[in-house]
Amino acid sequence: MTVTTRDDTPVTEVPRSSGTRLVERVLRMRELAVLAVFLVMIAVTQAGNSEFLSEQGVKDLLLNATILVLVATGQSLVVLTRNVDLSVGSTLGISAFAAGTWLHGGGSAAVAVLLAVLLGTGAGLLNGLLVSLGQVPALVVTLGTLYIVRGVDSLWVGSRQITAADLPDGFVDFGSGGISAVPWPALVALAVLVATGYCLKHFGGGRELYALGSSPEAARLAGIPVRRRILTAYTVCGALAGLAGAMYLARFGNVDSGTGTGYELTVVSAVVVGGVAFTGGSGSVYGAALGALLLTSVNSVLPALGVSSVWVLAINGVLLLLAIAADRIVALRVAAALKKKPAPRRTAMAKEKPGA
Repeated sequence: MTVTTRDDTPVTEVPRSSGTRLVERVLRMRELAVLAVFLVMIAVTQAGNSEFLSEQGVKDLLLNATILVLVATGQSLVVLTRNVDLSVGSTLGISAFAAGTWLHGGGSAAVAVLLAVLLGTGAGLLNGLLVSLGQVPALVVTLGTLYIVRGVDSLWVGSRQITAADLPDGFVDFGSGGISAVPWPALVALAVLVATGYCLKHFGGGRELYALGSSPEAARLAGIPVRRRILTAYTVCGALAGLAGAMYLARFGNVDSGTGTGYELTVVSAVVVGGVAFTGGSGSVYGAALGALLLTSVNSVLPALGVSSVWVLAINGVLLLLAIAADRIVALRVAAALKKKPAPRRTAMAKEKPGA
């Protein structure tokens, strides 16, 4: 007679392959890589122009990045879900003019900012409804709303223009003032960035955006409300584009029907350069903010080095291609690491013992 017994000896966890550990390390270092490129660029520029990092120079760098950081933060939420919002430039423009019109009529600054945010929220909500509930491809939806919002903006604004003379002095001062070299709009962008990053990391809804971007079908089977999460991402993106419109008005004090034209491409570039994978599920808002800071700093670095600004678009394009290439290399390394990962040992073994 034979007796089969179960071996309850705990099984040691199979160590991860060196390829997997390397890929995870690379993914964690994406933001640091962008930061390193930015710091090297600033150091080289400072070496060639000692006045570049003066108090006013630092303030200009931060002011130039503020608007793009706000919009890139919202855009990164949408991209994490494997979608995109091409209407953010138009939303920024019409929100800025709405806030300027309210202020020109004697309204308060707080209500003007709230009006811009609400207008952006409405635009984002429309995009989210069409993409999530209507199941229309995001590229088609947001390209359509880009032209719709821009057309409405052109009809409403016409040849009119809001200038700094039409705005309250306090509002204009807010756009250029601050604490030493740190302007007020940059502090607003920083607060939004930190709050968004905290929600993505510590709240279930934020973590579900990553799960949704990694595998929409798996997220659906896991019980994640996919449509609701996509709707939320678009709504927040629109709200931040509206807030960016109000900050744009405070920063430049000048808005017309062409404000924000072409801005959506710069935003997408900042997000991708910052390490947010365009295929969704990977990246962070901090990386997107660093990408925005890097791209906007190029506009200041080139003139400081005596290089023509016509190279700005070419350099942005090179950075975008390098970021896409990096994403592809990481994806290939992940696939290779998963193939090399050893199979786990069985948790039970049968033993035979002789019996009488």
